[in-house]
Amino acid sequence: MYRFRKAARTLLTYVVMILLAFFFAFPLVFMLVSAIKTNETQITSDVGGLLAFVPYPLKWVPPVDRLDDAPAEIRAAYTGLGVQNFLDVFRRMPFGRFLWNSVLITTTTVGLGLVVNSMAAYSLARLRWRGRNLVLAIIVALIIIPFEAVAVPLMLLTTRLPRPGGGIGWHDTYIVQIIPFIADAFSIYLFYQFFIGLPKDLDEAALIDGAGRFRIFWNIIVPNSRPVFATVAILKFLWTWGSYLWPLMVIRLPEYRPLTVAMQEFFGQYPRLWGDTLAFATMTTLPVLVLFLAFQRWFIRSVAATGIKG
Repeated sequence: MYRFRKAARTLLTYVVMILLAFFFAFPLVFMLVSAIKTNETQITSDVGGLLAFVPYPLKWVPPVDRLDDAPAEIRAAYTGLGVQNFLDVFRRMPFGRFLWNSVLITTTTVGLGLVVNSMAAYSLARLRWRGRNLVLAIIVALIIIPFEAVAVPLMLLTTRLPRPGGGIGWHDTYIVQIIPFIADAFSIYLFYQFFIGLPKDLDEAALIDGAGRFRIFWNIIVPNSRPVFATVAILKFLWTWGSYLWPLMVIRLPEYRPLTVAMQEFFGQYPRLWGDTLAFATMTTLPVLVLFLAFQRWFIRSVAATGIKG
């Protein structure tokens, strides 16, 4: 009886996991497949009938050897596969410029954020100084404050700061999209949680050998903290890459516009073509997928080590 219950629980767990995997993967697969369809009528039909299970909903991989005997509507559904939608995106909008803006803003913010947040967390986790507990409490409190609550005051502040090259105001620049988001309370807390789990004997041994605090951080803490660095990099990359509200508020010139705002503008153009829109979304999503697949092993290790709970 016990074995039967255990097998039933295992089977139920796998069924639920498969259903969840399908639920989360289906929109992504649908986007990728629809992006290579150049038959706009078929794409519109797929989008319109997505929630109504049509007789042949998964018309994604054409059975070429069977199309000759297929009905006319099915043969029409499988015609027009290619990269034309992606070419149309570059033709209708300077996608390369927007991609460069997003890459520059995201990589700079993530890179500087890893340095600043890790060093701040190191001082909180490994050093003893007056006011340390108060600073840590403030950082934890800042985690629960949504960005929307401080977006307007932050925008008013940046409009009064000296502009590089002369003038007042950071609007319509790269720095307004980078500098306010380098330091991040949640990233500091993740680093802190990981650093306090490392043996302090490593620090004491290095201090006895004459190593300074910065050398200990760079040669001991960083090499042993790769999982949390990967986790923070992925989370910060996702947030920065997908940021929409802030650049919409502070960026008006297309020269500094990231992909998220550009996609909204592209979606508002007429004629509104779903194939081109899904191709734009595909090229925006692929960097995130590549980053996660490259660092997923360290990401999972860090989640397990730091005890992150949803």
